[in-house]
Amino acid sequence: MKHRDVLPAWGRVLRGYRPLLSVEITKECPLHCPGCYAYEPMHLGANSRPLRELSDYRGDDLVHGMLALVRRFRPIHLSIVGGEPLVRWRELDVLLPKLDAMGIEVQLVTSAVRPVPAHWAALKCLHLVVSVDGLPPEHDRRRAPATYDRILKHIAGHQVIVHCTVTRQQLARPTYLHEFAQLWSQRPEARKIWFSLYTPQEGECSAERLRPEDRKEALRQLAELAPLFPKVQLSRRMLDGLAHPPRFPEECLFARVTHCVTADLKTEIHPCQFGGRPVCSECGCIASAGLAALARYRIAGLIPVMAIFDASRRLGEQLRQRLDGHQNGGLQTL
Repeated sequence: MKHRDVLPAWGRVLRGYRPLLSVEITKECPLHCPGCYAYEPMHLGANSRPLRELSDYRGDDLVHGMLALVRRFRPIHLSIVGGEPLVRWRELDVLLPKLDAMGIEVQLVTSAVRPVPAHWAALKCLHLVVSVDGLPPEHDRRRAPATYDRILKHIAGHQVIVHCTVTRQQLARPTYLHEFAQLWSQRPEARKIWFSLYTPQEGECSAERLRPEDRKEALRQLAELAPLFPKVQLSRRMLDGLAHPPRFPEECLFARVTHCVTADLKTEIHPCQFGGRPVCSECGCIASAGLAALARYRIAGLIPVMAIFDASRRLGEQLRQRLDGHQNGGLQTL
């Protein structure tokens, strides 16, 4: 979300809407990445089936279903995730121009396992985010068939945001993150480089999970990268958000302003896009970190943004209830 979107987003909150929408557009993905939260049994909650067992949509049904979601939730920013969204590239080829014409900012998160259509580069509201898990040797082992060779071939002609999730394995070599930032800073296709920290689920014991000392070391290294590589987007406030994540979903501004919907286009994901039972105190989501820093900011040094959001949300909910009541009353009268 850009700075210019802050006031429209606030307007959505005052009208009783969440300004952000995230949709798992498909359950399908040809990758089997370690640590992928989307295919965990509890991703959609204890009372729902796993993602791979859901019915999802294709063709015109998917296009119409996505447009119906957008009209229902009225977001100013839409994140399209998966699964692997490019599995549905034909449907996206129809959908994306329609969203572009509606003026909705669209973030498409992909592994770039297949070619990104060249004409998508002309879509002004589209932001391509390519997930890259480290340097070529490690990435290719984790994310085959979405190898470096394929990524570089498939994003040719596009300007993309490269997103790396920092795991414990990457910290085994002190210069690893520096080498990653340097490699992608030299690539003309990369316009920005984002870093998140691995976010575990409760009870998880994996090689990816960062220990407290790993987290401190990762933040120290990341703080050194931003001044060296202009493409690395990590402000001091974002680093502070990563260092002090919200303790639970009610404290997370990102979770509270985002509707997350899975591939059947009706089941909502709670408490945030991670689903399941994420360890909020170890959250490393870059979006959450950015909005957490914003939530703690005090206007004129006095009023936290979160306090303004809470008041705005209450007003918005009251307004929606009144409007819904008037509409229902009008229907009953008719």
